[in-house]
Amino acid sequence: MMNMTQPIKHRSWAEPYKIKMVELLQMTTREQRERAIKEAGYNTFLLKSEDVYIDLLTDSGTSAMSDRQWAGMMLGDEAYAGSKNFYHMENVIQNYYGYKHVIPTHQGRGAENIISKVMIKPGDIIPGNMYFTTTRLHQELAGGTFKDIIIDEAHDPDNLFPFKGNCDLGKLEDVIKKYGADKVPYVCIATSVNMAGGQPISIENLKAVRALCDKYGIKIIHDMTRVAENAFFIKQREAGYANKSVAEIVKEICSYTDGATMSAKKDALVNIGGFLATNDDHVYEEASNLIVVYEGLHTYGGMAGRDMEALAIGIVESVDDNHISARIGQVEYLGQKLIDMGVPIVQPIGGHGIFLNAKKFLPHIPQTSYPAQTLAAELYIDSGVRTMERGIVSAGRNKETGENYLPELELVRLTIPRRVYTQAHMDVVAESVEAVYLERDKIKGLEMIFEPKYLRFFMAKFEKLK
Repeated sequence: MMNMTQPIKHRSWAEPYKIKMVELLQMTTREQRERAIKEAGYNTFLLKSEDVYIDLLTDSGTSAMSDRQWAGMMLGDEAYAGSKNFYHMENVIQNYYGYKHVIPTHQGRGAENIISKVMIKPGDIIPGNMYFTTTRLHQELAGGTFKDIIIDEAHDPDNLFPFKGNCDLGKLEDVIKKYGADKVPYVCIATSVNMAGGQPISIENLKAVRALCDKYGIKIIHDMTRVAENAFFIKQREAGYANKSVAEIVKEICSYTDGATMSAKKDALVNIGGFLATNDDHVYEEASNLIVVYEGLHTYGGMAGRDMEALAIGIVESVDDNHISARIGQVEYLGQKLIDMGVPIVQPIGGHGIFLNAKKFLPHIPQTSYPAQTLAAELYIDSGVRTMERGIVSAGRNKETGENYLPELELVRLTIPRRVYTQAHMDVVAESVEAVYLERDKIKGLEMIFEPKYLRFFMAKFEKLK
């Protein structure tokens, strides 16, 4: 007879979907992988997809669309102007995010380009809770300078503070006072801060940033590409939000901002697309003029009608509590396995991937010999798992001095696409990381032999040090 006083065991969760179609993967030998990564200049971005087994390079545009999204693709209205899919997408964005005006772009960096050209003047200062590569570059190309105002805890991979995406209000006010509010066109606030390891910002902190910006008459532009993941962490970690839906929290987050750039290739579960949103009529008018120059007409902006339809459906699916719980759950599953193996990772575990702490993983390799770039290459050689560097290579150079930025965080990002891989794939990834970790003392660094002018992490090439 069962002992009824025994506590009920924790039950496993499962994905809230079933698989209808599969894509066959090519398995490679270690010899083939060694040849492939050498030909790619030890840059995982330059590998051919067909040579990759489990692709954790990015979650951008790599997610699996639902049957409803695929059905929506068949409803594409490919009119050059006034597509019905645009108006459906616009309505969904207004309802779920709350922004007044919507301009579609081909992806997130299209929106970053437009907002930078509209709002930034040469000499302006743009504070933000840690830089992102393309965002900072667009700000610099418009004549602005980024200033990091994220809390210090974000730069410590081992700090367990639950909201490491928060802004340091003192740092923000210092920037405003030093340069003057008229030199700060907006504060750039990212939800689920990518470069910090997918770390969330709290509602409490965001409200405080809003109040400070209101004091000085400064706008907030929201980098909202992973806002649903941030909302999930708020639901889990912030007092007063446990009984709110992810959809409700997402809309509240957006309500504290004046506009947004969105790469819909992440949260919104599409393979291409994005948008610029704003509550400001003047910004909308100026952006509508520029969108015609750089993207397309303001009712398609570089997107096909069918893609706008898939995006509209994807937004609705992205804020479903069951979906986001399983999405974050898979990331946590991999992260906990690595923690149990003693592998150094950024903690708390973030939303879109696991970030290996390359400084601790390969302490014998100096940062100037690219330990994160080295580690990403070694993981690929071991198992065919493709990851990416987020350290000194991604950080780039100071535009004025030409010196390398030396970020505190030297990371390798294992980015998990949504609805693509199984837990068995995560087991393979964890075992590969462990195998490389056990042989870490034998690994040598890299030398950069080719450096492009912009965003060097995409196309730089390296050689192994002797």
